[in-house]
Amino acid sequence: MKRILLVGGGLVGLGTARAVQARFPGAALVLIEKEPGLGRHQSTHNSGVLHCGLSYRPGSLKARLAVAGIEKMTAYCREREIPHEICGKVVVAAAEEELPRLDELLRRGAANGLTGLRRLDRSGLRALEPHAGGIAGAHVPQEGIADYRAVCESLARDLREAGGEIRTGAAVVAAERRRDGWTLRTADGGEIQGDYLVNCAGLHCDRVAEIAGERRDLRIVPFRGEYYGLRRESRHLVRNLIYPVPDPAFPFLGVHFTRLVGGGVEAGPNAVPAFAREGYRYRDIDLRDLADAFGFSGLWRFLRRHPRMVVHELRQSLSKEIFCRSLQRLVPDVTVADLEPGGAGVRAQAMSSQGDLLQDFEVRQSERALHVLNAPSPAATASLAIGEHLAGLIPE
Repeated sequence: MKRILLVGGGLVGLGTARAVQARFPGAALVLIEKEPGLGRHQSTHNSGVLHCGLSYRPGSLKARLAVAGIEKMTAYCREREIPHEICGKVVVAAAEEELPRLDELLRRGAANGLTGLRRLDRSGLRALEPHAGGIAGAHVPQEGIADYRAVCESLARDLREAGGEIRTGAAVVAAERRRDGWTLRTADGGEIQGDYLVNCAGLHCDRVAEIAGERRDLRIVPFRGEYYGLRRESRHLVRNLIYPVPDPAFPFLGVHFTRLVGGGVEAGPNAVPAFAREGYRYRDIDLRDLADAFGFSGLWRFLRRHPRMVVHELRQSLSKEIFCRSLQRLVPDVTVADLEPGGAGVRAQAMSSQGDLLQDFEVRQSERALHVLNAPSPAATASLAIGEHLAGLIPE
């Protein structure tokens, strides 16, 4: 192995670069990122949670890498003195019909190897989060928060110190598979040659795979998640992390409360279709991305299957009052006056032509190439474990 080309400078790409350099210390590594800096999208447009694998299907790649990933990420943050905290979270069952799903979460968490899980009655829930609503809950002590921007910066330093090269502002627009490797061409007119290709391009991973000759049977359909923040005088309503019991009828988790490692409390996100793969606001519109999404049969099947969810999420996006009502299921004392505008992120969610959102991480191998085609949350937490998994798939 002489020269490895890695496309994508987010946490998954950086974590993979770290693992590849450890496994192939004699190889040259070039990380190629289209933005002028690293970690500009999902890696730093999230709530900063360290996920431990509570809700993922036991035995799935996502469950295995989340459990391993939080241990690796926590150790890395501790070693590099990156701000983080294992503060724990509570999951709130707001109504009787949610109790069986709460018990299933606890079963999955135990099966995934989590420790210290506790089912909480109403008084136990209030002891941890005095302003939480609901009739029961679960305590997940292993979850926490971290400064993922600082993680990106640290991993980039590691990459360079190990002899790797980072090229920013270099969007890959063409790829030629040669007999002995690859030639990538970038939008700035550059040409980069290497022996093996690793695609960790996140929001654009399906396009990079197609450029490299793969069939695009999966499509990244962007969903924007919008947040509010709690005003300073209202932050006492949330001590750490407060989550809902996920509804299996809907493909997204639902709004929740997250204490931020740098101070403050976020509330959200919702999940609305974005008009651009990097569409952090309604006015962010990319005609190519729109045509790509709405020309995909899978999106129409998804919309027909989940009309109630789509309408609810759009109403929640457009109405602060409706958004607040969703939050009040978790913390009844929160009012509209407590909320101030927050940020937004875009989830790189892979969808099948049947309209199914892929629930597990999706990695595909081909000749001299490896493509990560679905790595939504908890990919930030699991990025170091994902990197080790991917490095192990690269042949000697």
